[in-house]
Amino acid sequence: METKTQVTSLGRITVIDALRGFALLGVLIVHMMQHFGIFSFGNFGVERTPVFSFLDDSVQWLMRNVFMGKFINIFAFLFGMSFFIQIDRARRRGVDFRRRFVWRMVILLFIGLVGTAYFGHEILTIYAVFGVILVFLSPLRQWVLIALAAILIFGAPRAVLSEYDRITYVAPETEQPEQRPMPNFNRQMPEPSIANTVKSNYNSAFTSKLEYQFGINSRGYVTMALFILGFVVGRSRFFEYVHIRKRRNYVLFGIFAVAAYAVTKIAGLIAPDGITMFWLQPRDLTPTMLIYSGLNDLASVLYSGAIAMGFICLFFVPGVGRVLDFLSPYGRLGLTNYEMQGLIGCLLFSPWALGGIFGIWSATELFLLALLIYLVQVCVSKLWLTYFIYGPFEWFWRTATYLKPQPFLKSKSRLTAA
Repeated sequence: METKTQVTSLGRITVIDALRGFALLGVLIVHMMQHFGIFSFGNFGVERTPVFSFLDDSVQWLMRNVFMGKFINIFAFLFGMSFFIQIDRARRRGVDFRRRFVWRMVILLFIGLVGTAYFGHEILTIYAVFGVILVFLSPLRQWVLIALAAILIFGAPRAVLSEYDRITYVAPETEQPEQRPMPNFNRQMPEPSIANTVKSNYNSAFTSKLEYQFGINSRGYVTMALFILGFVVGRSRFFEYVHIRKRRNYVLFGIFAVAAYAVTKIAGLIAPDGITMFWLQPRDLTPTMLIYSGLNDLASVLYSGAIAMGFICLFFVPGVGRVLDFLSPYGRLGLTNYEMQGLIGCLLFSPWALGGIFGIWSATELFLLALLIYLVQVCVSKLWLTYFIYGPFEWFWRTATYLKPQPFLKSKSRLTAA
């Protein structure tokens, strides 16, 4: 007789928490190299030669091909799954959790808006909106949800945007496609200060985030698809017996890996030559470009599936799983650790904070710094959960959700048992 996979005293499936913690490692690395470390392009009067620069090309390759887009996909997928877990547990108690979940998303939106003050590219505001949409999609049948996710991943919204822009725009008589204006890196920057950082994050950075999510890149639609797929997989009870059906785990890992490689190769055959699509207007996208973008998004999702299944396979290998389980506390404190990543990045690299002290950082240094921050957060998370039931942000989110204070400190009996 099959038994369910390992759960904590709070009913949490440990492999999901560990996988969430692992996903946040990739999120931190990408944010460190794409967003936080962008301030290190200038030395602010600090003369320093970066070390390990000979490894920069390899690190940049890793960031682009292994981490970028892949780990945040897993994070989004697990968000959709957590929604199912919450409503399923409430249903077993005879409670409809959907209205409460909508209110929960309102609280998450508030947390995200506060976090935007120090990290303009945070994703929680987008997740909050998508979470509400997922509530309304949840009654649909599995095949309808899968079909909707496929439509989003293959880039249907991008195609609609491109066609709408083409129809509504009266193009001038030019031979070359009109491109978006390149950013002016030589413009006079405002005086570094907390106030100017907050102002920029709520204006230009927030606008840039929305354009990235719902413009030509259509990243947000892929995220919504992953929310849906997470819900679908949760409803299939996949993780409840994942530790027993190990052969299935290995098969799925192989399928995802082979499919991702095949789709990447197919996309490479039709890749546009000499054109950086990011700088094009939606109306300038050709059918080939649209297909290429859709294949790239599909490959990214498949690679994420391979990474997730590879982690799950390793998690249930004796010895290896015990090591990976150290990431479970980090995943349980996912919201707190995500917000702290943004705050730490802001303090380390903002010109008004420590950015003027450290000066230039190489890609390798940023990568190693991300690993160091992650390791510290893993240790702090483990220590924190020795004395507390929830992380500070998790406790606030739960307290605001139920509009009454939730237990925070562990009882003496739990401390003794730990």
